[in-house]
Amino acid sequence: MEVELKLLVDAAGAQALRRHPLLKQFSRTAPHTLALSAIYFDTPDLLLRHSDVGLRVRRNNGIWTQTMKAGGSVAGGLHSRHEWESVVLGATPDLPALRALMAPDSPWAALLDGSELAASLQPIFTMEIRRTVWTLLMPEGDEVECVLDLGRVDCGDEHAPLCEIEFELKSGEPLRLYDLALALQQDIPMRIGTASKAARGYALYANEPRMAIKAEPIILSKSLSVEQAFEQVVTACLTQVLANEDGVADSDDPEVLHQMRIGLRRLKLAFKLFRKVAFLPPALQQELAWLDRQLGPARDWDVLCQSTLPALAVAMAPEPVPETMTRAARKQAVDAHVLAAMSVASPRTTRFFLELGRWMQARSWRTETAPAVRQRQAGPIRPFAHRTLLRALERLCKRGTDLPHASASQAHRARITAKNLRYASEFFASLQPVKASRRYLTALANLQTTLGERNDAVVADRLLHQLGEHGGTLAAGSAFARGYLRGQEADTMAGLGKQWQKFAVLHLPH
Repeated sequence: MEVELKLLVDAAGAQALRRHPLLKQFSRTAPHTLALSAIYFDTPDLLLRHSDVGLRVRRNNGIWTQTMKAGGSVAGGLHSRHEWESVVLGATPDLPALRALMAPDSPWAALLDGSELAASLQPIFTMEIRRTVWTLLMPEGDEVECVLDLGRVDCGDEHAPLCEIEFELKSGEPLRLYDLALALQQDIPMRIGTASKAARGYALYANEPRMAIKAEPIILSKSLSVEQAFEQVVTACLTQVLANEDGVADSDDPEVLHQMRIGLRRLKLAFKLFRKVAFLPPALQQELAWLDRQLGPARDWDVLCQSTLPALAVAMAPEPVPETMTRAARKQAVDAHVLAAMSVASPRTTRFFLELGRWMQARSWRTETAPAVRQRQAGPIRPFAHRTLLRALERLCKRGTDLPHASASQAHRARITAKNLRYASEFFASLQPVKASRRYLTALANLQTTLGERNDAVVADRLLHQLGEHGGTLAAGSAFARGYLRGQEADTMAGLGKQWQKFAVLHLPH
């Protein structure tokens, strides 16, 4: 199993790495440089990609080597994948040679079995890379290979640059990769890389726009301990956050930002639910809250531009929404996205992710754990999950009383509570009966959506008031829009009462 930490740098960062004293301090030998040419193969329908497999043939100094990587995961920025490698005679894969390296009953061996796959393989994209390698011996005795890759991905007439650092663990503890990255990050701006080289090549091949990544279902085994479930839930939340990080840093896609923000909210809740099992240090809590706040304004303006103003346009038809108001709102959204992107791409954010990844990898919550806490950590997950959800439901029932007549602040608190119950229910859904859990989550999601509409109207009123302060047509348009939103409030609150009734009759799945 290959274990590595990938970091993205610019050209200046690459040069700074070459000169960094830490590499000289820990290097066992002088660095060496390789000129690598790689060809990636797949079928016309991308069978290997859809099977989570990467297959390449790479030339180095006249020698061709084939490599297949498959399965594995990315957790806290740490890549873990199965890898098989062998020398080949030329620029064509030798599937029988790869299959001979695998366990006969593995799914990967079955995938390579037969002649049909070999006959349908074709080059998909290529890479030209200049690689510099340092072999490092860390103070604790761990061996790490530090690789600097500079080059590009080529696919027909399309090209994409590559400039990245990889720390691959050769022996020892994975947390040393974080230690090394944190030490270098003090001097070299970098970001965590979650996409493999193959993934970048496929994106170029398919001409895919950057996609927003939603949370994957969390499948918890009923035999897990509370601590094991905690690790799995947090890893899943962090995976969603990091999967959307590049999109927020490099684009202004509203949905990518929205999904990263959802991931951050889920991550915050996970640490809150498990706080008596694994307490996140206050410094990391503060950084998590800071990053979440950086995305809030952009999301608020996105909702106004994408939801509120289009609804207003329908209500005003055939009269148009004042163009000055639409332009002003869009400008605010663009400016907020720029600030969000700067925050996500900042050294502060990278350091937070590295420190959090190290904390998780080292299981640092165990260092000062009382016996009673260790007992809770080792306890079964199902009773813990049920107690946790029951407490969350009780809080929602208290705050959901008479929702149709709730004030804006009361509805806001109920919305947050409903959202937390929904996320928590999603965390533990695999421990519950499938049909009952699905009905419960659907009703809860509908309730949260209606509460969200009420909150969106409150936020929109604030933003429209802000726009109206500029006077002129903005003031008139803002006043009309705010009046329209207030006129819709009665319908929203009536719908809220109906959604609450549908949810309130359901029992917590168990």
